[in-house]
Amino acid sequence: MLTTSARLLRLLARLQVPGAHGGPSLAAELGVSVRTLRNDVATLRELGYPVEATPGVAGGYRLGAGSRLPPLLLDDDEAMAVTLGLVLAASHGLSDTATSSMRAFTKVVALLPSRLRPRLESLAGATLNAPLGGPTVAMDTLPPIAAAIHAREQLRFRYRDASGKNTDREVEPYRLVHRGARWYLLGWDLARDDWRTFRVDRMRVKVPNGRRFQPRPDPEGGFEHFVVRALETAPWQSRYRVRLLASADLIRERAPASVEIEPDGEHACLVTVGSDDAAMVAKYLAWWDAPFEVLDSPELLAEVRLLAQRYADASRGA
Repeated sequence: MLTTSARLLRLLARLQVPGAHGGPSLAAELGVSVRTLRNDVATLRELGYPVEATPGVAGGYRLGAGSRLPPLLLDDDEAMAVTLGLVLAASHGLSDTATSSMRAFTKVVALLPSRLRPRLESLAGATLNAPLGGPTVAMDTLPPIAAAIHAREQLRFRYRDASGKNTDREVEPYRLVHRGARWYLLGWDLARDDWRTFRVDRMRVKVPNGRRFQPRPDPEGGFEHFVVRALETAPWQSRYRVRLLASADLIRERAPASVEIEPDGEHACLVTVGSDDAAMVAKYLAWWDAPFEVLDSPELLAEVRLLAQRYADASRGA
């Protein structure tokens, strides 16, 4: 039989999981009667923890917001996950998290059982942050953007593009995206009437926000697909279109998300590739292992012919 203190800690750990917890099922998990559970809930309330109770079939107990922070109760795997997250936080494109992350790491380790400390300290000592470099974002920059996304309010900001030109933008914000040690905003640009991605380190948000908006249908392929494709194709100066004699499904298995693939019948597809170098695209096409036709790029066609001549010369020499 668990002592009262141990039982209360187990109950508090269960209540920290979001959602309502039915009385009978919660009592069964803890191995106590429903009456004992009610008494333990009353004890937690006396200690200052705001345990709310909702009657009815869909009701149960939940831990509400209060003036005190309940003790953080983690199992071994959760402790390892939290610690690794703190160690790696400094490489996530935020300019002011390194020191605070290590302070939090020290506090978490100090509160954990002694059996876990050697594992976590060795993990921290053996882990090296290798930030990808580039501009970082101040941690207090993200919450106002996230709040606008949550409230469905238009976001107004001044944006500096890659050439250094500044423009005033008004956007319906939908997602914050972290990729490659940089933060991006995905939103509907009202002036351009289309989906756009913006680097957060180039944004200067204005207050107050604009008016509320009704959510639009997701972009084709979903938010994740759109962001990956936009970020991977945006830097390219040129785009090349080819027709492959292979099904769209087969090519999707072999191509990265940045490549646009459109079915052209059952056994062919139209493919658009972004690149700064037509010669690299010519070499890249061979990886798909399918006959292809260059559609609208004399530059790419010239590189394909040059590559074909080199292979022909090599085969004759052999």
